[in-house]
Amino acid sequence: MTSEFLFAAMGGAIRMASVELDNAMIVFGRNLVGAAILLSWLSARGGVQRLATGVPWLHLLRGLSGTAAMYCFFYAIAHMPLAEAMLLKLTAPLFIPLIALAWLHEPLGWRIPIALGIGFAGVLVILAPDDQGIDPVALVALAGGLLAALAKVTVRRLTHSEAPELIVFYFALTGLLVSTAPLPWLWQTPTPTAVGWVVLTGLLATGGQLMLSRGMGRAPAGRLAPFSFFSVVFGAVLGWLFWGETVTLATAGGALLILISALVTGSGRLPSADSPRHRQGVPDRST
Repeated sequence: MTSEFLFAAMGGAIRMASVELDNAMIVFGRNLVGAAILLSWLSARGGVQRLATGVPWLHLLRGLSGTAAMYCFFYAIAHMPLAEAMLLKLTAPLFIPLIALAWLHEPLGWRIPIALGIGFAGVLVILAPDDQGIDPVALVALAGGLLAALAKVTVRRLTHSEAPELIVFYFALTGLLVSTAPLPWLWQTPTPTAVGWVVLTGLLATGGQLMLSRGMGRAPAGRLAPFSFFSVVFGAVLGWLFWGETVTLATAGGALLILISALVTGSGRLPSADSPRHRQGVPDRST
């Protein structure tokens, strides 16, 4: 539960940083802070002993999809109610079984398609199309969920042959390089206040992933799935306290449907406590 509070607080820090900075600057700052923390962590553990990999394209796919998900998520936080942004980020478990089926040929079983139908019905309730169509920002957030799902399935594929430290190292490297590339055209000199919010974003994101990794090292992912929805609750509270946002009936109803779906699809679909990543306590920095 602590990790979900940190993720919600991260959303608040992103919202504050976005007052002054473009989305690309915030993503770069978050990756820079995360990479610095990761390098310090690796140095304390003796560093990455061997950087050679036989599947560079998988590392690239994981890095690109995870970084793209970060861009989508940060943009959604800056432009839509915090609770809704946190909720649409949690749609990743709806896409994971479909990607795993198409790529890893993992069977769905009879319960998963029913659960996915319920979950996507919840997404439609939240998106609430009207005469003007669906809010484009909500579609960006939903795309972030899809990209995050692709990143997580790629991590599962990588754990078949790659050390956890190697997976995290290449993701940090890819994320930093990708987010650095547009800076010559989008650079903004941040104020000390903006720097503070960006640094806080990186610290909260990394702290949340560390707490999540520790929790998943002690319990199966399926048992922890319901707790991920506390980030929506915390996001709703922060949105109400600082920005006067209220949770609509559609958001609450959609959240309930997605929660029911996640309880089914999350059970056994994500890496459990027996996976190499969680045994060694390496955080999955998808956001």
